[in-house]
Amino acid sequence: MVYRICYDDGPVSGARDRDAVQLTEYFRTEFEAFKRARQLIEDGDHHGVAVHDDSGSILTGILLQLKLGAAIAD
Repeated sequence: MVYRICYDDGPVSGARDRDAVQLTEYFRTEFEAFKRARQLIEDGDHHGVAVHDDSGSILTGILLQLKLGAAIAD
């Protein structure tokens, strides 16, 4: 299964920057994808981070929070 992380390139600002570039990274494993998502969130340099599974669904909610929390226990 392939996991995809999408995020805006650039610092967080009060208003969304219409010129921001959306970056996408691909990962072979769920663990790698969630580890990278957590790193992006902790850095605080991006408007938002979305994690997509192989079907294209965006992973959200409690399950996502639990998986991001579990990702730090390498």
